[in-house]
Amino acid sequence: MSPTNGTSLPLRESNNAQKPLQRAQETEELLNAVQSLILPFIKSADNNAATQPSGHGLQTPGKGPRSVVLEHHAPKKLTSLLALDLPTTGAGKDGLLTVVETLLQYSVNTWDQGFLSKLYASTTPVGLAADLVLSALNTNLHVYQVSPALTVIEKTVSRALADKFGLKGSFAGGVSQPGGSAANLSSIVIARNSLFPETKTEGYGSRKFVLFTSAHGHYSLEKAAQICGFGSGAVRAVAVDERGCMSVSALQAAVTKAKEAGETPFYVNATAGTTVLGSFDPLDEIAAVCKKDILWMHVDGSWGGPVIFCEEQRHKLKGVELADSVALCPHKMLGVPVTCSFLLGKDIRQFHAAMTLPAGYLFHSDEDEDPSPADTETTNGSTSTKQQDFNDLADLTPQCGRRGDSLKMALAWIYQGSEGFSDYIATGFAAAAHLATLVANNSDFALVSENPPPCLQVCFYYRKGPDKKENSKRTADIAAKLVPRGFMVDFAPGEEGSFLRVVLNGQTTLGTVEGLVKAIEEVGGDA
Repeated sequence: MSPTNGTSLPLRESNNAQKPLQRAQETEELLNAVQSLILPFIKSADNNAATQPSGHGLQTPGKGPRSVVLEHHAPKKLTSLLALDLPTTGAGKDGLLTVVETLLQYSVNTWDQGFLSKLYASTTPVGLAADLVLSALNTNLHVYQVSPALTVIEKTVSRALADKFGLKGSFAGGVSQPGGSAANLSSIVIARNSLFPETKTEGYGSRKFVLFTSAHGHYSLEKAAQICGFGSGAVRAVAVDERGCMSVSALQAAVTKAKEAGETPFYVNATAGTTVLGSFDPLDEIAAVCKKDILWMHVDGSWGGPVIFCEEQRHKLKGVELADSVALCPHKMLGVPVTCSFLLGKDIRQFHAAMTLPAGYLFHSDEDEDPSPADTETTNGSTSTKQQDFNDLADLTPQCGRRGDSLKMALAWIYQGSEGFSDYIATGFAAAAHLATLVANNSDFALVSENPPPCLQVCFYYRKGPDKKENSKRTADIAAKLVPRGFMVDFAPGEEGSFLRVVLNGQTTLGTVEGLVKAIEEVGGDA
């Protein structure tokens, strides 16, 4: 059986002799074939960029209204069109390529300029290359033994990121996480086990733990509270000001009230870049409350955290160096492939102490290896092990199976440099400011966001009226009608009904922004 028909595994010949491996040959054939489909997919997005300033992207053949960004179908119809068959006998390369071609036809082309819907965007060419390398390695980054190089890379990248955020010292660092929500969950577990070590083995006893987050904070806090057994009611939503930033006086009042009620406050989540308005909470002021009341301070910088790379924007993170932990998702603002997230901390020993569990079949002691002088620190006569000795990284995380996602950040950083990241972020902010200004200067639009917006999303109504339901219906209709024209945007609920939420990125051109406004005006008249 030839490689093109689906296998180069060591099958046996009729005389019971083992066939030679031909995996490199089969890999070359498959990668070349898949590449021949992927490159036109990306190129179609590049070509479409020239037409989108007109307000109408290119149309392409399909079984429905199809723009480069998407040929949209309802779930039942799409299931029928995909007609995915999982056969008993393998269909080989031809069968695989048929599915890949169909998958590309009916998937959202996030490379396209018109994809402005969520808090992530296209990856970059270096991101695609990095993901290929990672898949080729296909190692589990749970113990050093099977992932030595990737372990060193993850610790190096984590320490460099921690340093960027001002989390200094010998024990600063972090670990990668399978998403921002997972990073937030891990931070809660670490906070609880650090402040109340007995809960790690004895449970909560009579304590009623409560935690605090902005009223505009991410829903992952409530989900994490459910997972941890606190219940979603343990998450106290703190009021925000007119800009969507957490009110520090309201936080202090909520903490005091919880204590007076006999509850146990232990954790505050401050948001750097909220999901809807992109607001940044006052981190330095929140830190003062946490210090006073002995609360763990976590910063959810999943969305806005990367502004730390941009000199013009990093002031929004003032006080982040005071946090106990910080969540960061390079797969959002930095264009690194999904998923690539980190939980950073000023003292990685806390992560280890809170998460470690004995598993002799997996985590093998390094006691036989004497640390070098560079791996230890002496304070008041006692010697402590630095982060370098936490080499089995799954001992610091909830999950055992771990992909080496930090490699994607490392290769992007090497390829682009910090300056490249800074330029990428600045380009996104320029596009967001341009859109906000166009909206503010057009009487048919009502800007919800600040101008310039605090982050990369711009929120607004089109032809807002007095009826909340009508506003919501008009917004949803506009979002739906934009897709066949080559633009995909989102919307969110507001006090006067749902409004459009457009998320820009470091690849968005000013022409695309202008084309979007034209498209909204054209489809909005019928909405």
